[in-house]
Amino acid sequence: MANINHLKEKYIELLLKRGVNFNKSNSLFISFNDYTADFANEVALKAKKMGIKDVYLYNEQINEMHDILKKINIKDIEKHPFFNKSIWDYYAHKNASFIVLRTFVPCLMNDVDSKGLAKAANVDKLTRAYYKKRQLAFDIPWCFAPVPNEVWAKQLFPTDKNAYEKLFLKICDACMIDDNVIKNWDIFLKNSLITLEKLNDLEIKRLHYTSELGTDFKVELTNNTFWSNVNKLGDNFIPNIPSYENFTNPNMWSTNGIIRNSRPLSINGKMVDDFFLQFKDGKIINYDAKEGKELLDGLFESNKYMSYLGEVAIVEKDSPVAKTNLVYNQTTLDENAGCHVGIGSGMIGCVLNGSLMNEEELLKNGINPSKNHVDIVFGTNKTSIEAETNKGKVLIFKNGKYNI
Repeated sequence: MANINHLKEKYIELLLKRGVNFNKSNSLFISFNDYTADFANEVALKAKKMGIKDVYLYNEQINEMHDILKKINIKDIEKHPFFNKSIWDYYAHKNASFIVLRTFVPCLMNDVDSKGLAKAANVDKLTRAYYKKRQLAFDIPWCFAPVPNEVWAKQLFPTDKNAYEKLFLKICDACMIDDNVIKNWDIFLKNSLITLEKLNDLEIKRLHYTSELGTDFKVELTNNTFWSNVNKLGDNFIPNIPSYENFTNPNMWSTNGIIRNSRPLSINGKMVDDFFLQFKDGKIINYDAKEGKELLDGLFESNKYMSYLGEVAIVEKDSPVAKTNLVYNQTTLDENAGCHVGIGSGMIGCVLNGSLMNEEELLKNGINPSKNHVDIVFGTNKTSIEAETNKGKVLIFKNGKYNI
């Protein structure tokens, strides 16, 4: 078994040296939960050794959240102090860097009402609206990164006595973490910039995604939009580790067709799988799921704009995440294993002057103003994308790989 402690040090090095930067601030906000406290403390200790004086550790306390949601009336959620996340806005006003350590705790929320979970998630976003606006505009450094826990590891590897170590190694492979971690990412960033420039040179107006699972939908892009990836987000920080996508902002009123998932969707610790979404004139008009349909009910009812797209993204079938041959049931990882869309908040950082628009202007320009965002993976080994470009119709993606 590889040296886990050594790889952990390399991972923390990646988070602090390339994930975020401190050119604009000497403050670091670290979000974690009960299951990732040890890792969060190690990140904080390393940051202080680097000279970061203001390090704030924010525990999401998901066990307490579970207990509150089991008992509370859904109407009282927005009044309960537990769900007030205004401390995020305080640190966003300080231009802090944000590291969000994400993990998955199977079954924790299975006995909690799905509509309550959706309401709590919506309140969460509303009480830190300033942070969300700056995050979506990529004008403060932020980095979301996956961290394993014992419960998650045992779900994925139930018969392995070294399940935690095995999951940690899988995550390291998915995130290109080894002795050359900084070099690995620098090479990737350089190569991914070439593809990004090709996409933007095509001046794409419309996309048509298809796959063998039945995904078949068309979508227009907003005016003055451009493609982005980790090379073009903010001031030399990596917002998601891993991040192997090129993405942009769709016109929220334009989507037509069907999307069928290729990986499960985790919503607040509960799973949705084997589902489809049917769009007409931008809106989801029909949907169903063999597992977790009630979660989709709660999601779409929580916010009127959650029935519209806010992102379209392209990910190749042989990304480092896909190569691990593991379904993680955790969005930060799974969305980087295949093409996906995001429902909810739009990519205002991918639209010229998008961050300066108010809600009325966003809607007029086809940009989703929702405060919530959920990614749905539908990409497969045979996904293809035809684009309407300045060169006419071009098959830009064929059988899970770029064709440009």
